[in-house]
Amino acid sequence: MEEKRALLTVSFGTAAEEARREEIGGVEEALRRRVPELPFARAYTSPTIRRILAGRGEQIPSLEEALEEQAAAGAERLYLLPTHLLPGYEYDAIRETAERFRPNVPDLRLAPPLLGDTDTARALAKVLMDRWPRLLGQAVILVGHGTAHPGNLVYPALQGMFALAGRNDLLVGTVEGWPGPEDLLPVLERQGTDRVILAPLLLTAGTHVREDMAGPGPDSWKSRLEGAGLIVHPVLEGLGRMPQVQELYVRRLEAML
Repeated sequence: MEEKRALLTVSFGTAAEEARREEIGGVEEALRRRVPELPFARAYTSPTIRRILAGRGEQIPSLEEALEEQAAAGAERLYLLPTHLLPGYEYDAIRETAERFRPNVPDLRLAPPLLGDTDTARALAKVLMDRWPRLLGQAVILVGHGTAHPGNLVYPALQGMFALAGRNDLLVGTVEGWPGPEDLLPVLERQGTDRVILAPLLLTAGTHVREDMAGPGPDSWKSRLEGAGLIVHPVLEGLGRMPQVQELYVRRLEAML
């Protein structure tokens, strides 16, 4: 008898409907196209997002609930694929939860986060360099989440990859970690930059993008850069809607297959 298999994606989640549809949904759909024969399920790790969506009439299970459902359905081989970018606290919690459920699913395979290895980080760096060609007088700041976790080292690692490729016009910043705007403003001044594109280094263009990166508040990246005299153009599109990024997630799935 053939082994009973299934695919479960786990995301932090977002309450922004367009981001859910185009970015998380874009990644999910790319994965489903790769394995159309497998039953598919999703989970969100954020209790706040799940509560907001429940208030709109949509129930998204937590990872624990989704794993319980898979075990009850008799899944023998489960491909668990996080859409998280960083090997940070969120991913640590996913891994711990998966370990607790291993006795209930004979073959539970957990993919690393997207930026969990050098090769995939280099592949993403190339995608971003292709997406943002060099323009005289312009810099592109890719704004990620940031964390106190050692996984924050992914950001300077990406910056190093851009530097080795000769792309000093591509800079990496964060909203909750290092580097912040005050760290990059001297770099922009030395380079003679007068225009800045702010683009998410995040799967979804949710609250962090719309408020912390591009919002009107005085502490947003946009406001602080404009306060330094720069012309700033925010891009409100998360990485998840890019076919090239979706393909990187497909490669994660293929490695588990």
